[in-house]
Amino acid sequence: MRIFSPVTFFSLEYGRPKVRGREIWGGLVPYEKIWRTGADEATTIAVSKDVNVEGEKLAAGTYSLFTIPGKTEWTIIFNKVAKQWGAYRYDKAQDALRVNVKPEAAEHVEEMTFQIEGNKVVLRWEKLSVPFVISAVK
Repeated sequence: MRIFSPVTFFSLEYGRPKVRGREIWGGLVPYEKIWRTGADEATTIAVSKDVNVEGEKLAAGTYSLFTIPGKTEWTIIFNKVAKQWGAYRYDKAQDALRVNVKPEAAEHVEEMTFQIEGNKVVLRWEKLSVPFVISAVK
């Protein structure tokens, strides 16, 4: 997914796992454990200029996007080591930014997807959506 605005280029590359009748949250994707946020390679996010994520500054660059899913709160992690395979070599010391967000109940989505809704990036999969706000630095 690539988004262009008058001032910022944004891209998001990710694998799209399917539910296939499996228990996802707390099952295939355990709670309170680091997750690659997709299938195969860790999700990669790139921004051409500094942005704010949930009000916290993230410098322009390319990052692996990891998450720590929880029942009532998720941690969204932007890690400086881009293009990682899974979360096998994830190193917390390389985190550029961590923010906490609230998951929301949603309609069933069979294949994991990210959507842009206004200034939010929304992860949707199974019966859950996880939105986080990205905005220009002022």
